[in-house]
Amino acid sequence: MLLSIRKVSKNFPVSRGIFGNPTGYVKALSEVSLEIEAKEVVGIVGESGCGKSTLARCAIGLYAPTSGEVFWESENLGRLGQEQIRGKRSHFQMVFQNPFSSLNPRQRVREILLEPLEVHGLLRSEERVPFVIQLLKQVGLSAGDLDKYPHEFSGGQRQRVGLARAFVTKPRLVILDEPISSLDVSIQASILNLLVKFNRESGISYLFISHDLQVVGYLSDRVLVMYLGRVVEEGKTEEVLKNPRHPYTQILLQASETKAVEIPGEPPSLVHLPKGCAFHNRCPYAESKCQTEQQLEEIGTGWKVACWKWDRLKNKSG
Repeated sequence: MLLSIRKVSKNFPVSRGIFGNPTGYVKALSEVSLEIEAKEVVGIVGESGCGKSTLARCAIGLYAPTSGEVFWESENLGRLGQEQIRGKRSHFQMVFQNPFSSLNPRQRVREILLEPLEVHGLLRSEERVPFVIQLLKQVGLSAGDLDKYPHEFSGGQRQRVGLARAFVTKPRLVILDEPISSLDVSIQASILNLLVKFNRESGISYLFISHDLQVVGYLSDRVLVMYLGRVVEEGKTEEVLKNPRHPYTQILLQASETKAVEIPGEPPSLVHLPKGCAFHNRCPYAESKCQTEQQLEEIGTGWKVACWKWDRLKNKSG
């Protein structure tokens, strides 16, 4: 197993009282588990604030989980020091949503791409520039772009630089946090096709984060649907998109297809999460039983749903 996240929770203090003690906690993640195998693409989908980005940062050691464990190739990241984790960063990389803010505006593309190779001691010095030029061509840029600064590129081109930086160390896993949401639709398609190409040709695994089920469906083998820091449905992407069993997944799919569907009501506070199903105050099928504790239930091979009514809702997604 390449990456294994086991019952990870993450809380953030809201504010501190007069003696410095937290007055409450934002429960960003609640016992989330997922696994990614070599060459696999796993999608995570959900509204803003559902915990997708927090999970990504826990996965690569940028955040320490409040509880739970993260394993990279059977090695517990929680037992490693920051220096040891940085030493492993050549194997797992992250691409952020905003390509401009994630690139150093004072560095030329040459420095942005050569620096990771130098830090991790990859390739001989005379091999690095030719390798970087070849990589730029692979992501749709050219050797002439080496001496440009990030502000000299369009948004789509900057994201290609960001992808090149992620791929330059030949990682085994790349985490993509909403990498196309700020781009034009025509640019989105070209970036997605580029990601598919790298996955097929280089065998790179992805953890792909998005709010759009259709985009996740195009790229991923498996999908996890998150709501308020919890996984409410997970399974093979084709099965989940064809017949979603959780009401939240159904609404997300309708919204991605029609662009006109909105989820009624407001999500509850992450500081004071309700008992039972966190979605019950917005769910059109909610009953009193939904206010009791709700756990993921396996309904098929690798297919789990956190809704006790899943078998009665299966034909209501069309």
